[in-house]
Amino acid sequence: MYIRGLIFWCLLVLHLPPRVSAIRKNIGFLGNQLCRTTVQGRYLLSDENGRVCDALSLDPQSRCCPMKGERFPCKGCNLLSQCCNSYEYCVSCCLNPSTTLVDEVTKVKMAKTATSGTYPSVFDFCSGRCRHNSGSVVHENAYISEFHHCFSLPSNQSVDDHTQLEARLIGVNVVIGGQGESCDLVCKSQGQSCIVNKLLVLNQCEIMKKYMSCKGGCLASVGSDQPAEVVDDAPKDLNPGTCLYTKPQSMLSCDGSHPHTQRLCPCA
Repeated sequence: MYIRGLIFWCLLVLHLPPRVSAIRKNIGFLGNQLCRTTVQGRYLLSDENGRVCDALSLDPQSRCCPMKGERFPCKGCNLLSQCCNSYEYCVSCCLNPSTTLVDEVTKVKMAKTATSGTYPSVFDFCSGRCRHNSGSVVHENAYISEFHHCFSLPSNQSVDDHTQLEARLIGVNVVIGGQGESCDLVCKSQGQSCIVNKLLVLNQCEIMKKYMSCKGGCLASVGSDQPAEVVDDAPKDLNPGTCLYTKPQSMLSCDGSHPHTQRLCPCA
């Protein structure tokens, strides 16, 4: 009788449906959206909310900087030129909605090629734009200045580009040199020195027209004496009255000169 009962219970257990344990589908920390952050800096990073902090301060779940931190700080940034001396603060400053418009930056190409895509978000634009670009260097191996993280729109995207360029000339004395003079000589006569990295700003037709007559128009050229204007009594084959800007930026130099041009010089 005992054996029969034991066999009965064994068969009953084997035929019972297995218990299914519930799986939690709404675990809190998995549902939270994780912040994207910059990863370029050694000590600091900026999150997509526009805050700057160090990696140890990140919230372990959201991966965001602490909420108590200032949003969109622009420490070490020149708001006129929209350039900063820190990558992380460049990104945070750029993320400010009053500085960067979503509708504008999401139309900007990531690269110059016609087939390149556009930035999908303001954070993608700011984190990409604030990295070093061709407009931040001169001679291909040196920065124009310590403010080489710039978040301004590419020149073909903003009508205020020339205004931003001129903002980089704040504190610079722009002087038209005499015929055949180098900028080193021109600035020395003013008791100042030629600032070579500012030649890049002056080396543009619209900027030259603000200081020189350029009655013969502007021509792209090659020469260490540029930006400059060809003097009126120059031989006709040299295009008298024409303003010249040099294409290869590596040729920009303070000591260049030409017997038939007058240079536009940045002195300080």
